[in-house]
Amino acid sequence: MGQAVLTRLEGPAPETAIAADLIKRAAMVAPAAIVVFGMVWHLGGAISTAFAIALVVGNFALAAFMMSYTAKISVGLMMGTALFGYMLRLGLIMLAFFLVKDTWWMKEGIVPFGITLVVTHLALLFWEMKFISASLAFPGLKPGVSKES
Repeated sequence: MGQAVLTRLEGPAPETAIAADLIKRAAMVAPAAIVVFGMVWHLGGAISTAFAIALVVGNFALAAFMMSYTAKISVGLMMGTALFGYMLRLGLIMLAFFLVKDTWWMKEGIVPFGITLVVTHLALLFWEMKFISASLAFPGLKPGVSKES
């Protein structure tokens, strides 16, 4: 008898639920970060902070889309997408930076841009990791309370 080999994944994609949760959390924190960095680095700091948050949100959304899309095709393709997609997304962030690096607001706000880009990525990942590990499932699979008792 042969063993069944899993070649593709069916069912709901946890990546999209996790990315949606990360985006909600980013939307909660973004206004405060933009105001704080705007007060310190003025309008350039506020704009560059907003741009960095948009890049982080776009990065997570693109990662979720790529993973959920390729999982339906092939597990091997999904693994390749996880590895090479990361490098592609880092390249896109770098490209986005180089496209705006000479604007007045980026010249004024390069420091808040860098801080926001790194801290937002890490903070959102750690924040989400706390919720996933607490429920032992991603947000879309969190067990519901049964009304039957």
